[in-house]
Amino acid sequence: MERYYYLGLDLFSIAFPLAASFEPRIAYWRKWRGLFTGMAVMMLVFIAWDAVFAANGVWGFSSRYTLGVDIFGLPLEEWLFFLAIPYACVYLYEVMRYAVRRDVLARVARPLSIVLIVVLALVGLLCVDRVYTAVTFLCTAALLAVHVFALKSNYLGRFYLGYAVSLVPFFIVNGILTGWLLPEPIVWYNDAENLGVRLNTIPVEDAVYLLFFLLLTITFYERGRRKGQEQGQAQA
Repeated sequence: MERYYYLGLDLFSIAFPLAASFEPRIAYWRKWRGLFTGMAVMMLVFIAWDAVFAANGVWGFSSRYTLGVDIFGLPLEEWLFFLAIPYACVYLYEVMRYAVRRDVLARVARPLSIVLIVVLALVGLLCVDRVYTAVTFLCTAALLAVHVFALKSNYLGRFYLGYAVSLVPFFIVNGILTGWLLPEPIVWYNDAENLGVRLNTIPVEDAVYLLFFLLLTITFYERGRRKGQEQGQAQA
């Protein structure tokens, strides 16, 4: 049964959001077009990143907890991770948009983003010899800079709220992946390529990694969402 653990985590992560997708108040299924576009763009970036890092020993996967089906050097379960986790996190983003009607973080979103850009860029530049830290922090800083200074995105406050809520289930799932409650990790990390700072069993870089891949997904999700609203208004 151990070889089904990673697959089980993927299915556990997506089960409720998928079942709730047709709930009429959120109507998540109506937003699938933008969601799947965002997920496809994110996967183009992150699958390549993942495969290169795995091939170079930045991280790897235990054969004990996977089915043994590899695609381009990555377990099938890792591919499913990039479907299940963004699907679930964007669902939470939509739930928070519905539950908290006012953008409570609107005023702080821009200054918070600028602080994050500076801090992430500085840490990334100071840790260029640690590839996971450098790539994750610098790429996240760059994407935030695009949103703040080029796109001038008006949904960053809502994004940060959704991201904060997503951290809770993400840390539970990622904690198990990195060895919490298990004799050995499902996903192991080479600490020579990161800061060596763990939140329980999770490298601190993973929190930034989540911010990057979720923001990249939301970027295209919001574009699809806006187009859908504009088409609805035009038809009305």
